[in-house]
Amino acid sequence: MERKEAEQFRKWEWGINAVLVLAALLIMARMAWGLDVQDIVVEWTPEGKQLAEKRVATIKAKDDMVLVPAGEFIMGSDKKTDRVAYRSELPQRRVYLDAFEINKYEVTNLQYLKFILATGRNPQIDWRYDGGNFQDTMTHHPIMHVSWYDADAYCKWAGQRLPTEAEWEKAARGEDGRINPWGKESAGLTRANFGRTGISGPVRDRPERLLLYPPLISVDKYDNAVSPYGTYQMMGNVSEWVADWYDQDYYKTAPDRNPKGPEKGTQKAFRGGGWMDSTTTMRAAMRNGTDPNTKINWMGFRCARDAQGDAGTKVSMVSE
Repeated sequence: MERKEAEQFRKWEWGINAVLVLAALLIMARMAWGLDVQDIVVEWTPEGKQLAEKRVATIKAKDDMVLVPAGEFIMGSDKKTDRVAYRSELPQRRVYLDAFEINKYEVTNLQYLKFILATGRNPQIDWRYDGGNFQDTMTHHPIMHVSWYDADAYCKWAGQRLPTEAEWEKAARGEDGRINPWGKESAGLTRANFGRTGISGPVRDRPERLLLYPPLISVDKYDNAVSPYGTYQMMGNVSEWVADWYDQDYYKTAPDRNPKGPEKGTQKAFRGGGWMDSTTTMRAAMRNGTDPNTKINWMGFRCARDAQGDAGTKVSMVSE
């Protein structure tokens, strides 16, 4: 009797484990769907496209730009002041940049919708409502699931360009080498959208939450965490594509005046922590790279452009 009960228990245990494994595989598959959407196509319905055109005509976009004046800033990390600094952030040095302008906010769904309509592209993978549209609450969320080439095309269409790594970093941290836009303090939940859903605890502790639309927030939140030049959410929400090819050891040989990255490579650089990142990667000097064809649900971008005339001498930094 005891042997039969033991065998029956083992069968139940095997069955439960099989179900758990299958569930884990399904979650991983859906997670992969969220990260790899190269072959998925969403198409407009006539009614959906009409609604989209009405939206871009009537809703004001958050497309402001801020000026970053010409001058030097401290780029990279120093292990003495930032003990979690990575190899790719070393050595720290002073870098001179010409004046430039950069988007105050990350590029939003609404802004990207204008580009899609103007260039005849299909809706984004996340726009599955009302015939190819995003939900109203997503209007000012950052665009995601865009490749580097998509981001580059958008910026050129808008008469702008992607910022260089150096431009992005100066816009994020100012001139004084601070670790984050707001100062030397680590990122906290009151200053950035990272590593949490915002309502139900850490995302990495609840992998099933990746099956849903990510916990993004509007790009104009956290006004207590703006950079010295007034840019929002340089940390958190989504990471951001920049112009440069990525080389882990580029800083060892990079010029100290208007560096633009290696001449060639296999990966494009991205900066700023995303909604899934942890505290150690939520730092303004943190840098990484990936295949420029990648489309994932934690990567977006913002645009920049050269400053005109003597504009770079007319604006000073916002006080900390």
